[in-house]
Amino acid sequence: MSSSIENSHFLLRRLHSLLGLVPIGAFLVFHLWENSQSRFGAAHYNDEVVGALQGLNYLLLFELFLIALPLLFHAGYGLVIIGHGRAEPRRYGYLRNRLYWLQRLSGVGLILFLLLHVGLTRIAGLFDPSISADLFTHMRQALAQPAVFALYLAGLLLAVFHLANGLATAAIVWGLTASAEAQRRFGWVCAGLGLLLAALGVHGLLGFLIAPAAGGGA
Repeated sequence: MSSSIENSHFLLRRLHSLLGLVPIGAFLVFHLWENSQSRFGAAHYNDEVVGALQGLNYLLLFELFLIALPLLFHAGYGLVIIGHGRAEPRRYGYLRNRLYWLQRLSGVGLILFLLLHVGLTRIAGLFDPSISADLFTHMRQALAQPAVFALYLAGLLLAVFHLANGLATAAIVWGLTASAEAQRRFGWVCAGLGLLLAALGVHGLLGFLIAPAAGGGA
């Protein structure tokens, strides 16, 4: 019985790791690129980016099975992992252990941020169709508030760290970086990827504030 539980836990951890990279991680990269298009202004963002996505066939099914359900499982099982873990970063002060707990804490922070983000965009759009019609202006007005901008910046950095560190951890878990030297080198690659994605995300946030509201280049 104990062996069966351990095997189930092993498989669930592997599924949790895999879903964190594909499709959730892949969607995060796409979403950061999508929001970076804000720098071209309202017309481009609303019509060429958001409008094109809203016109996709089976969009609701894609959102449900490729984003929502994997995200719910990843977040839910992540909380289970936290509940069964022992937070002793001071007792075991090596870097990998600290990163392990930063990964767990960033996951909790991301859950809270996603509730804010989804509520501010998708759920608010259900009650006010003008939000979906002009998402650029809606985000511009929201991010113009310092508190909201700070929350979005924090959420962005948490998401990027969670993905980059999760990628480094997954390489270890899946046996792709077996030696300490391979882990160190790939860790630097993941850190570089994280910085690149963070820059892309910040560019997107600023684009909502400084790009022309009526369209045009930036």
